[in-house]
Amino acid sequence: MKEKIGIFEKRNRYGIERNIDIIFKNSTLLLSSFVAIILFGIIIVVFSQSLESFSKYGLRFLTTSAWNPVTDEYGAFAAIYGTLITSIFSILITIPLGVGTAIFITEDFVPKAAREVIGFFVELLAAIPSVVLGIWAIFVMEPFFRGFFEFLHIRFGWIPLFSSEPTGRNSLLAIFILVVMLLPIVTSISRDTLNQVPQKLRNASYGIGASRWKTIFSVILPAALSGIMAGVLLGLGRALGETMAVTMIIGNSNSFSWSLLSPGYTISSMLANQFGEADGSQVSSLFYAAFVLMILTLVVNILAQWLVKKFSLKYE
Repeated sequence: MKEKIGIFEKRNRYGIERNIDIIFKNSTLLLSSFVAIILFGIIIVVFSQSLESFSKYGLRFLTTSAWNPVTDEYGAFAAIYGTLITSIFSILITIPLGVGTAIFITEDFVPKAAREVIGFFVELLAAIPSVVLGIWAIFVMEPFFRGFFEFLHIRFGWIPLFSSEPTGRNSLLAIFILVVMLLPIVTSISRDTLNQVPQKLRNASYGIGASRWKTIFSVILPAALSGIMAGVLLGLGRALGETMAVTMIIGNSNSFSWSLLSPGYTISSMLANQFGEADGSQVSSLFYAAFVLMILTLVVNILAQWLVKKFSLKYE
C-alpha cells in the first residue's frame, strides 16, 4: 500500500522495517531529551546551592559591590556591570569588523585564493586557546595600547567611561581581547550566511542597474540578516561566559568604577578567582552569581531565537 503525500508517495512499512523505525524514533527522542535533562539539572543544582545567599541578601546582592568574607557581606554589582559592559562593547566593535570581513571574502573583492587564505586564518584564530590570547594581551596588547589609553583619559576624561587614570590591566583591554575572540565566530557565521543568499537576487539587483555596494546593503545583507543576527548573539553569549583571557587582563578588582580604564571584574573571572578558596556563605554567594550569569545567558539565547524568527526571510 502506498499513501500519496503531495508529489511523493509514502510506502507503508511492515514487520522488521516498522520495528526499526520505532526503535530509531524512540532512541533519538531519548537521546535528545538528555540535553534538556542536563540543562535543568545544572539549573536546579546551581539554584539550590545559592538559596542560602539568596534568602540572606535577596535582590540587594545585585545592587551592592561589597565582597568581604570577614564581615560576611557579599554583592555582585561590580561583576555584573563588568560582564555586561565588556560583552556589549566587545560585540558592538566586532559586528562591523566581522560582517565587513565576511562581505570582503564572499563578494569577490579579491581573487579566490586570497579569500581562501583569509578564511583559513579567521578559522585558525578561533582555534587559539583563550589562555594563549590572555598571555598575548598581557605582553603585546597592553604595551601597544598604553599610549592610546592615556590619550583617551586626557582628551575624554570628562566622560565617565574614561574618567580614571589608565592602569596596566583594565576593562578596556578585556574588551579588546574579547573582540579578537569573537571576530572568528561572527565572521564565519556571517560568511556562511552570505554564501547561502541565492545568486538570482544578486543578478536581479545588478540587472536593474544597482551598483555592487547598493546590492550588498539593499539586497544581500537584508536577505542574510537572520543568520548574521544569530552569529552576533552567539558571539555575545560567548563574551558573557568567557573566563580565562578576561581573568588574566581585566585586573580583577571588585571595587566598582564606571571607567573602562580602571581594573574591573566579570562574573566568570570572579568565579575562577575565588571558588578554589571559598568556604561557608561565600560558596553560596558564588553560586548565586553563577545563577545570575546563567539567567543572563538564557535571556541572550531567547532573544537570539526571537530575532532570528523576526528577521528571517524566506525565498521560493
